Amino acid sequence: MKKLLTACILPGLIALGACNKGSHSAQLSYATDGFGTNPGGTIGKMDAIQENPFIKTKDSAVTTFSVDADGGSYALVRKALETSMQLNHYKDAIRTEEFINYFTYNYPDPVDGNNIAVNGEVSTCPWNTAHKLVRIGIKGKSVEKANYPAANFVLVIDVSGSMSTPDKLELLKNGFITFVNQMRAEDKIAIVTYAGEDAVRLLSTPGTKKNEIIAAIKGLGASGSTNGAGGIKRAYQIANENFIAGGNNRIILGTDGDFNVGITNTDELIKLIEEYKARGIYLTTLGVGLGNYNEAMMEKIANKGDGTYEYLDSEAELQKLFIEEYNKFVTVAKDVKVQVSFNKDLVEEYRLIGYENRSLTNDDFKDDSKDAGEIGAGQTVTAIYEVKPVANAAFKLKPSFGIQFRYKKSADEASIPLSLDIYDNGNSFAEASEDMRFASSLAALGAYLRGSAYTRGVTLSSIKEWASAATTFDPGGHRKKHLQLLNKVQ
Repeated sequence: MKKLLTACILPGLIALGACNKGSHSAQLSYATDGFGTNPGGTIGKMDAIQENPFIKTKDSAVTTFSVDADGGSYALVRKALETSMQLNHYKDAIRTEEFINYFTYNYPDPVDGNNIAVNGEVSTCPWNTAHKLVRIGIKGKSVEKANYPAANFVLVIDVSGSMSTPDKLELLKNGFITFVNQMRAEDKIAIVTYAGEDAVRLLSTPGTKKNEIIAAIKGLGASGSTNGAGGIKRAYQIANENFIAGGNNRIILGTDGDFNVGITNTDELIKLIEEYKARGIYLTTLGVGLGNYNEAMMEKIANKGDGTYEYLDSEAELQKLFIEEYNKFVTVAKDVKVQVSFNKDLVEEYRLIGYENRSLTNDDFKDDSKDAGEIGAGQTVTAIYEVKPVANAAFKLKPSFGIQFRYKKSADEASIPLSLDIYDNGNSFAEASEDMRFASSLAALGAYLRGSAYTRGVTLSSIKEWASAATTFDPGGHRKKHLQLLNKVQ
């Protein structure tokens, strides 16, 4: 373990705390003023990230990864920016793929009975014109709300003492009330809370009794220690008792951080989560607050529970998650994997931007027992590769990239293969689609904030220029809001 490193930056900003390399997590102290502060606390625990390097095709021309539809990293970093924290001291909270996938892209819906559609393109790389970018896009089948499967939700809400600030329990309560108002008559919700002990605040209740459900949520208050694992155990029991065959059986966990009593080991918790996932009960995690926030755990257990990890930093985010993107709670494609084969005659080197904790071995691709990511109804997922072409290669004569996909319509079915060949038509970055340009601006932003060695030529003004020229397609106005956020980056 390395020695503690402390640095006083500026009053009201961030102070660097401990970096525990042995556990591959970082815990950083901060002190701020304003909404959601916790002077003298820590910003949270994060898993260390080592950026994907360039790989020579002569060493390995095939690369495989699991999709990641989370958006939590973007919202967490946004909150840090809006409270004037200095991001260079906790770069491991910055997962570039979650920056990219926080936003929706203008991808076509699937056809021919498939539950996902795939697309892609190539352009020059704006931060290194000797390189090219490859965008891979996936969209889940859109489903009308009336056709969603009946839902069996169990809300697991942290009511420990640390949740008492306005940006934590009260924000979660407002979000869950919004969520309840989206329920149909055939849907049902139970509520479990935890502090020193877990408690069932509401047995599984149908959507016809919204007033009763909302009253139970409004009555929650915060006090005590944090036996999160106890609450999760109880929630799974209730979800199992009310299981709907063919339905959407899902735990939704809302918390600000660590579990300090009961099961406190993440691996033990993952074993429990995977056991119930195999039965068809999934887990979505919603993070709030800073301080003792265990961001590493929240992202990891959502991955293992076949759900998404999101971070709630504002009332606007509640609107986005619980109304605009309610479809994320309805999975249409499971264990979605991507395998890219590069043409050695055309590509000398490549690197996947982001997805560091989603890599798979090439043998995992056809192994249906290997877990991978999920995609919700109408949800889009994007990945970007940066490649170094072979000198004087004739790209237009043959496919530059052969991409294979596999996904399952349900957990107990065999995976379905899809394929896509992408040709490089010689497009400049300026000629690329808005989706390519906006996603690339986010890839560049993540690298810029991380201080990446791979994009040292990127400037903030260039990132703003690329993003601002790609906002024609903007459901919810989130791209334009992003432009305002960029003004806070320094």
